[in-house]
Formats: sequence, structure tokens, C-alpha cells
Amino acid sequence: MEKEIKQIESEIATAIKGDSTANPAPLGLMGFGMTTVLLNLHNSGIFELGSMILAMGIFYGGIAQVIAGIMEWKKGNTFGTTAFTSYGLFWFSLVALIVMPKIGLSIPPNNLAMVAYLLMWGIFTGVLFIGTLKLNRALQFIFASLTLLFLLLALGDLTNNPTLKHIAGYEGIICGFSAVYAGLAQVLNEVYGKTVLPV
Repeated sequence: MEKEIKQIESEIATAIKGDSTANPAPLGLMGFGMTTVLLNLHNSGIFELGSMILAMGIFYGGIAQVIAGIMEWKKGNTFGTTAFTSYGLFWFSLVALIVMPKIGLSIPPNNLAMVAYLLMWGIFTGVLFIGTLKLNRALQFIFASLTLLFLLLALGDLTNNPTLKHIAGYEGIICGFSAVYAGLAQVLNEVYGKTVLPV
């Protein structure tokens, strides 16, 4: 009985103290941002798609964002949970779309299939953008530019226009760096206890 009372007292003390876990948003934003920049350096025609991008897609864009999403769930943040977990799984699905046909598990998607895939992600991102209107300017820019990126990529696949795909790549680099900025700003602002970089 005494052990149970101590356990209850410990739980009450933890509840009163509140959530002392770290802010997972910088991890999620960095995983998204850095991977997005690197993929779009490829989309803009600077280098070929290779293992560097695929590895980033699995481990930093994918796993790190899913971890951040789970951490946001613990904090009771539905928006953060939905966004980070979804985009983490987006990276897994994108890598699978590239790798599965190469190892003989499926046929590669045709342009129309990729248009459907990218449009679904664009619609999802556009709705999340509406949610950011209640949040900060940095997140508004990230989600607005990401919505535009998905639409440009879908249009590029629909028209099979390499120039449009390169334009999408440059826009994606801007989108990715905006997420990197937002993630690093949150880290520095917390470390210094003041606004070093505004969000």
C-alpha cells in the first residue's frame, strides 16, 4: 500500500511540474528542410539522384520526422504530430517509389500516377497551411511554399516539361531552407532565452 501511495504521489508531482520534455519541432523541421534542399538540388538539375538523397530520405527526412511526430503526440500537439509523422512517411514512400522498381518489386509509376501522388500531397499540405494561419510566419511560409512545390512538381510530371521541373527544384530549395531556418531559430532562441532569429 505504501508503495502505491508513493507511486501516486510521484505521478501527481510530475503532473504538477508539467511537461519537461524537449521541443521536437527543430528536429522535425531540420529533417524535412535539409532533405528537401538536397532533393531539390537534384530536381533543379545540379546533380543526379543517388544514394545520398535516398539515405537522407530514409534516415533524416523519414525516421527523424516520425520520431519528432511521436514526440509532438506526447506533448498533445495534433498539428505537429500530423505534419511531422506524415512528411516522415512521405519520405519513406518516395524512396520506396524509386527503389521498389529497381529491385523488381513493382513497376515504376507512370507520369499520371506521379501527378496523382504529388497532387494528394499538395492538397494535404494546402489544408495544413490553413492551420498555420493561427501559428507563426515562418511556418506559414514553409507550408505555402511546400504547397506550391507539390503543385509545380505535379505540373512538371503532367506536362513532362524539364524547365518546369527545374523551376520547381529552385522553389523547393527555398522551401527547404525556410524550414532549416525555422528549426535552427527555435534552437538558438531557446539556448539564448531570447529572440536571436525571429519566427
